[in-house]
Amino acid sequence: MPGRLSRGLPDFPWDTIAGARELAGAHPDGMVDLSVGAPVDPTPEVVRLALCRAADAPGYPSTHGTGELREAAVEWMFRRLGVGPLDPADVLPTIGTKELVAWLPTLLGLGPADTVVVPEIAYPTYDVGARLAGAQTLARDGLFGAGPARVRLVWVNSPANPTGRVLPVEHLRKVVAWARHRGAVVASDECYIELGWDPDAQPVSLLHPSVCDGDPSGLLVVHSASKRSNLAGYRAGFLAGDPVLVRALLQVRKHAGMMVPTPVQVALTAALRDDDHVAVQRAVYGARRTTLKSALTGAGLRVDESKAGLYLWVSRDEPADETLAWFARRGILVAPGHFYGAGGARHVRVALTASDERVAAAAVRLGTCPTGADG
Repeated sequence: MPGRLSRGLPDFPWDTIAGARELAGAHPDGMVDLSVGAPVDPTPEVVRLALCRAADAPGYPSTHGTGELREAAVEWMFRRLGVGPLDPADVLPTIGTKELVAWLPTLLGLGPADTVVVPEIAYPTYDVGARLAGAQTLARDGLFGAGPARVRLVWVNSPANPTGRVLPVEHLRKVVAWARHRGAVVASDECYIELGWDPDAQPVSLLHPSVCDGDPSGLLVVHSASKRSNLAGYRAGFLAGDPVLVRALLQVRKHAGMMVPTPVQVALTAALRDDDHVAVQRAVYGARRTTLKSALTGAGLRVDESKAGLYLWVSRDEPADETLAWFARRGILVAPGHFYGAGGARHVRVALTASDERVAAAAVRLGTCPTGADG
């Protein structure tokens, strides 16, 4: 029975670096954890106040979300991303976005005869979602290598986790055209879309007119407040797109009880309607990024891609586990690139989500060779 429940899932990746965590934790000034991209800064006051005002919520929440939340999401996509305006009915709140990523193939009815295409270097939950549905995973950046596979779902992720890669409009248009020809759904994970750092590589939504010509057919976008608003603990996100797909997903989620708590819906509404806190947090991450990037390159490491998002994609031109140990000897924990696919075997992911004090400590350590350790 346990084997059937696991459905052939891989080991949970973070459990596999316990040794590096222990080594980094032995540093006399404590570990600097740059491995998981978990926000450490305060949840914005405007959001906390909204949550408190909605705390008296004895009834069941709506699976479709409040009208106010869906309107706020539509307004945010139009104001910040140039999308739409969409019909608020075509928005659906999610319990964070990891659950949606993990269960989307199942919710869409995929099975053993179907294939899910994911990026070659990618967030592991895209593959996990395919496995939970019993479907096959094909890791490809170029869709023309899919061959005769029965592709039902294509994931794109821009800005990408872990690499910070930004997909240009031309690439996204080709994905949309290919998927529509094959009858596949395209799902775009856009959780980092407000964190573009390179003015020449600004992220664009899958639903932007330049990508889809104003036609959302077969397209879904996924957005999270975890990073932009420090709401990871609230589990607050939403999807939007093709009206037919959204209605179908809504019906299944009603049956499955996938409901976002009412106070969280109110808090997410407040977060989407306030741009000021996003600008403040973006500046904080920008400063941390500058500090870490300078320290990493100064220590002889190479930063690749990293045009957007909350991570730096770093290499010492050696196997990722060796680089993981190199950082751990300096009391710094990072994520080995092979967590995200074979293409990451010689990189590590460095998160920007530690406090200013810990980021400064990491910068100092990167400039100092630890006693008794190799370079």
